[in-house]
Amino acid sequence: MKRRQLIQTSLFAGTWSLLSPLARAVGANEDIRVAVIGFKGRGMGHIDMLLKTKGCRLVALCDCDETVLASGKEHLAKKGVTVTTFTDYRKLCESKEIDAVSIATPNHTHVLISLTAAANGKHVYVEKPVSHNVWEGRQLALGAEKYKVIIQHGFQRRSETAWHEAFAWLNDGHIGKIKLARGFCYKPRPSIGKSETALEVPATIHTDLWFGPRDVVPVKRQKFHYDWHWQSPYGNGDLGNQGPHQLDVCRWAIGDPHLPETILSLGGRVGYEDDGDTANTQLLWLEHKGKVPILFEVRGLPKSDMNYRGGMDSFKGVGLGNLIEYDGGYLSGGHGPGCDAFDNDGKKLKSFKGSVPHHQNWIDAIKANRIAAGLAAESAHCSSALAHLGSISLAMGKAEDLKTWSASNKNAVLGDAVDRMAAHFDANKVDLKKTPITMGAPLSFDPEKEVIIGELAAKANPLLKGSYREGFTLPI
Repeated sequence: MKRRQLIQTSLFAGTWSLLSPLARAVGANEDIRVAVIGFKGRGMGHIDMLLKTKGCRLVALCDCDETVLASGKEHLAKKGVTVTTFTDYRKLCESKEIDAVSIATPNHTHVLISLTAAANGKHVYVEKPVSHNVWEGRQLALGAEKYKVIIQHGFQRRSETAWHEAFAWLNDGHIGKIKLARGFCYKPRPSIGKSETALEVPATIHTDLWFGPRDVVPVKRQKFHYDWHWQSPYGNGDLGNQGPHQLDVCRWAIGDPHLPETILSLGGRVGYEDDGDTANTQLLWLEHKGKVPILFEVRGLPKSDMNYRGGMDSFKGVGLGNLIEYDGGYLSGGHGPGCDAFDNDGKKLKSFKGSVPHHQNWIDAIKANRIAAGLAAESAHCSSALAHLGSISLAMGKAEDLKTWSASNKNAVLGDAVDRMAAHFDANKVDLKKTPITMGAPLSFDPEKEVIIGELAAKANPLLKGSYREGFTLPI
């Protein structure tokens, strides 16, 4: 076989084959009946992708905002597609007319809805991060085994033959041994504003369903939709929003290990004061036993002068993507189906391109009743948990002056990242006395038991799990 053929074959190789007793047996030529749950934002991409996917039929939509739901139904009607609509995901999951669900709801409901669907024999595609916290990510992986369904994540690089080809080429030693796996999310994130009073939630939104496992409380943000990303009860900041994509590539590059033994993060929500409570600027350092380290950087502020029109920073040309360092060069790629290998002088050695649609992989896996390890819930849990562990390290920390920390630091790679972060703040004239940086606590982690160990264990371990109110506990 040629290398590309070999890679494409291994991409679809199954690691297990199970069938839920509740799942409908599907013939080779029979369509999978799919519903999309949550489509105010990313979910519209799911809809459009599924309409192009072979072997499936879009039959239902669900959203707890009736305005969004009506708009989605109208959008499909114009394309000649008729769907059944639901406001309550639980009713949808009970339907015998649906085989699989594609989920793009807010992060805090990802696992809840995924496991509700799985418990009803439905196959699942769930957006990144697949979990809102470490504990429920593990429940998702366990649920895939218990309920015997396909659960695939939204990390699209795993369906891109370009990255498979690149890592196969690199593993042949063309530019030496791997030294460091870097990921970047330099993405513009202006202030979401500061509310004086609680938002009046539109009557078309079923708030009980939207809050799901979390307590129903007054909404303190100016926009109900999307800006939940920057409030920790519901979202995970850009470390957990965009970050899992690049953290997944980093895990892949170092051999797809389980969770790390050492975690350290620093950062803060700097440059403005608003209704968000997640970091807009952050560094995450991860060490897996026997592997090279991972370094991930988040920057939500612009290149300089708080002027977003002036663009964002980059590192060796990468602003949103990965840069994997080797003895004799590096692999560089953005958030898409392409990457390039360079030598240490910046000379391009080889380019890699190519992709298989991610939802097509999911439908194919359902029909084959098996899924590749890199596409499955276990891998998704690990890559998502890297971000969650970084958030816990940050939450355990304290405010500290960057220059003071840098002077005592002995980690040259992390020290360089901190120094570049400090220069970034200077370029934006950020007053760190008003919006300080937190130096996170170094965490020791037991990847087998998936618990934090050491002197911070008692204080930090409760943060591995979220809260789940009555009627919205995980069905496992």
